[in-house]
Amino acid sequence: MSDRRTFLKNAALIGGSLAFSAPAFAAKPRANELCFFTKHLQGLPYDEIASLAAEMGVDGVEAPIRPKGHIEPEAIETELPKMIEALKKQDLKLTIMTSGINEVSAEQHTEKVLRTAAALGVKRFRMSYFKYDLDKPIWPQLQDIKPKIKDLVQLCQEIGIQPLFQNHSGKDYVAAPVWDMYSIMREYKPEQFAFVFDILHATVEGGSAWPINAKLTEEHWGGVYFKDFEWIGRKSETCPLGTGQVNPAFAKMLVKNNYSGPISLHLEYLKGDIKNPAYIKECREAHVRDLKVLKEWMGWS
Repeated sequence: MSDRRTFLKNAALIGGSLAFSAPAFAAKPRANELCFFTKHLQGLPYDEIASLAAEMGVDGVEAPIRPKGHIEPEAIETELPKMIEALKKQDLKLTIMTSGINEVSAEQHTEKVLRTAAALGVKRFRMSYFKYDLDKPIWPQLQDIKPKIKDLVQLCQEIGIQPLFQNHSGKDYVAAPVWDMYSIMREYKPEQFAFVFDILHATVEGGSAWPINAKLTEEHWGGVYFKDFEWIGRKSETCPLGTGQVNPAFAKMLVKNNYSGPISLHLEYLKGDIKNPAYIKECREAHVRDLKVLKEWMGWS
């Protein structure tokens, strides 16, 4: 998709040029399906979310369809068609559905959520996380997850939707060290079960060793997240892309390896009142700024 819908009409709001270092390779058209995570826009009507996405020039959105998200799982049959229709009016897709699902269960409304999404053309969803109990041995807990993954993968194959698992950072998250979930994932084909690889969390956990984790898992990537962070004492805090610890070399790695899957831009540092016009303006400016950095890192024209 061309950048036919950009933020040109908002340029006057931003003012001035945003200068970032140029990529080390020649610019080229974008081959990846590009979306952005809409968590910071929760509470905004679907049509307005779609309009903001259209202004960005992306192909779609990654939207939280989960408890306390844009749509509660109980309401998915009536509400998700409305969101999909709003996106279609702007020639956009729900590229990734962020869910609260990590197993097949009535409590998570697994079948209803996934069948509804797949019937509306959603191709992939991000799973919810698993956590370890650090008072118990780790390996048996990891083995206990395997049958849950197996049942979910089987259901997803039947329905026709791809489950993606995000690597988080933190002392008790499964996939914080990456290898643990990969030990399960490698038993499946990438189209059956894959990572949505989060370079922020990989950097928090791996420091300068993130290339090892990326190389280990790259053949099982169903999506990639771009976001950034800075250290505040011993705590990581999200920040605008290009201003923190995430290395632009990750983008060069994707280009070198001809990664062609979806890319989702996350702006989780944005926090404010969605009813406040000043916050919407801040979001617009952040969208322009971070997307500009991502384009330069990826060498997109």
